[in-house]
Amino acid sequence: MTAEIEGFLMYLATERGLSANYQLSVQRSLEGFCDWIQKNTPAKDWLSVEPQQITDFLVFRKRSGLMASSVRLEAVAVRIFFRFLASRHKWPENPAETLTLPRPEKSLPETMNASDVLKLLESVRAEDPLGLRDRAMLELLYSSGLRVSELCSARLENIELDAGFIRITGKGNKTRLVPVGAPARDAIRLYLEKERPGLVSRRSGAEIFLSVRGRKLTPERIQQLIKKYAARAGLEINVYPHLMRHSFATHLLGGGADLRIIQELLGHADISTTQVYTHVEKSGLAAVIKKFHPRA
Repeated sequence: MTAEIEGFLMYLATERGLSANYQLSVQRSLEGFCDWIQKNTPAKDWLSVEPQQITDFLVFRKRSGLMASSVRLEAVAVRIFFRFLASRHKWPENPAETLTLPRPEKSLPETMNASDVLKLLESVRAEDPLGLRDRAMLELLYSSGLRVSELCSARLENIELDAGFIRITGKGNKTRLVPVGAPARDAIRLYLEKERPGLVSRRSGAEIFLSVRGRKLTPERIQQLIKKYAARAGLEINVYPHLMRHSFATHLLGGGADLRIIQELLGHADISTTQVYTHVEKSGLAAVIKKFHPRA
């Protein structure tokens, strides 16, 4: 049964061109599903899996404490996997075709206010070890609303500091052009001139931001750095890379930017993904009225 999973992952990588992170997520979901099927059902191959068994697995995952959004992702992985198998093996019936996906949770994204973002940025000192690099990374995250994976993969040939744009390859290998604000451009230029040359080694690639060993930075390392600077800034909220992206979008919307423009900047395929920020903005307005209006 695991051989079919490997074949599906190869299909996602070579024919669909989906990201390594997405492939890893699907792999974990399917391997967990395969393990559960083998331990809890008489099924010996994928063809003998029944619809109720798939439902029972998702119920098991929910009762194990998995969030509804994560259960939904696992359900999607199972459904597209069975569609792949059914198309390749000409099955008369796909056991996952009628699978009902759990409803997505409608939780609002967390954001930082502008003053907290400024505190975070200013907590990085130029005299810190790799302070120029870290300030440039944080400025770019907030200036352009990048995903942390996009920040790690940002390359020298894709940034035009004079023009103020960076070319980003995001989810599904989709490319977009994103403006880079003046403070971020200045910070990146300073880092490229004074700090990056000392990080370059024979193993270095063309990534903008390099580790002390001259290699591409990992998302985990960037998260560690952000938490370090948040603690230094005295921020009591949980600060993480994606929070900068949420804040970027929310602050743009609050400043009057069109939702379609924000969708393009974030690289969202569906406008409904971006619309969650309208709820954040409305909740912010309600909080202002409650705080300041005498009859609120």
